[in-house]
Amino acid sequence: MTAFDVSERRIWGGRAESYARTFARLCAHTVPDLLDAAVVGAGTRLLDVGCGSGSVTVAAVGRGAVVRAVDAEAGMVAATRRAAPGVEVRTGTLPQLPYPDGEFDAVVANFVLNHVGRPLEALVELRRITRPGGRIAVTIWQAPYAPGQALIGRAAAAAGLTRPDWLATVDEEHNFPRTPDGLGALLTSAGLGDVRSAPLSWDHRADADDWWAGPASGVAATGQLVNSRGPEGVAAAKREYDVMCEEFVGEDGLLVLPHVAVLAHGKV
Repeated sequence: MTAFDVSERRIWGGRAESYARTFARLCAHTVPDLLDAAVVGAGTRLLDVGCGSGSVTVAAVGRGAVVRAVDAEAGMVAATRRAAPGVEVRTGTLPQLPYPDGEFDAVVANFVLNHVGRPLEALVELRRITRPGGRIAVTIWQAPYAPGQALIGRAAAAAGLTRPDWLATVDEEHNFPRTPDGLGALLTSAGLGDVRSAPLSWDHRADADDWWAGPASGVAATGQLVNSRGPEGVAAAKREYDVMCEEFVGEDGLLVLPHVAVLAHGKV
């Protein structure tokens, strides 16, 4: 594993329940488009990679697909098993998954490439386990971040918090532009054909306290930033956050948070 992979395991270890209560609903927004891109329907042999709390798996089962799922974090595996009883859910870590060549008609990975140290190798592995003619569809967060996704980081920066030294980034030689063109080029480099890539934009609506709860409990890299100076730092960032939230409050009192992801798909 790269240093980035090691830090990702540290970030996400034991945080499945906190994720399910907070950011899972945000990440579920792209699920219908993701499954459409992979042409998932009745009888499709599908693998949900990085299944998290099970939103993709549950939606695919609802379409009549024959679904299996895998995640690197044991808590996420347990969460998906609870959400989708009867689905085979296994522990596995990219870029080596425990499935034979050509096992699936379609493979999807919702916001998974953001969390691997060698994204190209990860995609090559997804291609390996997909049958000829099958489809692969993935999403990532676009960079630079949209205003809604940048809110917590802005608050942390205003409070003087800095990224912990142990929190690694993707090595430059393995990185790629987090844009539609960048992700599309990565799929092409992995050997996929008929590649399409486009942004997905939406406003995520959330209660201000609920939105804060994820990073406050250490979820994701932003949560590690918020907690980098202990309770005092968390309180300082929360004060900045409370002020900045005023920019996003809708008429009903909920935050209206613009987000942009990238969806790309291709054929084996």
